[in-house]
Amino acid sequence: MQLIKDKQVTQDSWVFIADDAPLNADFNIVSQSRWRKEKAKLISQKGALGLRLESDTAVEDIVGDLKHFQLIELHIPVFTDGRAFTQARLLRSRFGFTGDIRVSGDFMRDQVFYLSRVGVSSFELNDQEDAQGIITSMEDFSVDYQESVA
Repeated sequence: MQLIKDKQVTQDSWVFIADDAPLNADFNIVSQSRWRKEKAKLISQKGALGLRLESDTAVEDIVGDLKHFQLIELHIPVFTDGRAFTQARLLRSRFGFTGDIRVSGDFMRDQVFYLSRVGVSSFELNDQEDAQGIITSMEDFSVDYQESVA
């Protein structure tokens, strides 16, 4: 996997840990289901903690826990609507999340500019995607019609 963070291709230190797998990294991303079941244990672990949210998750459900996460991954299994845009905007502007907001899964190059405007700071790409092309696409538009949270 490739990672674009702050408009640069970079090494990804974060690892998504399946619900039934042991934590084994300094930068662990867990599912919301695992977080609910193992919250106390996860908080006591060394290392940085990230949370993967599916696009059908209400951000309001995790607001009280945001202080425990350095990264929120908005996972889009299949793009059908703009819920990830709303999730990112709420995390940044309404709930004041200052960590990394990452998008992974099924998003398109022409959405990257808009995702960055609503607060997404990193993009997980598959190995076939053109990382430089996606970085370039962040500059596709010179006029903004809406306010940015970034």
